[in-house]
Amino acid sequence: MTKFNIFVMRAILGVVFSVILTRVFHPEFHPAYVAAFAILLISLAYILEYWRSKKRDK
Repeated sequence: MTKFNIFVMRAILGVVFSVILTRVFHPEFHPAYVAAFAILLISLAYILEYWRSKKRDK
């Protein structure tokens, strides 16, 4: 799978999960907060992937 396909899948899942989580716990949040949370989730996915690959290389 190419890196672009992985990014697209992570972006879609990040948006979906951020919408679900913010609507369940804080339905009054502005859509900008939902977008920021989606960016946070996608960033965490890449950080954890980097951390896992770094730990595996040792």
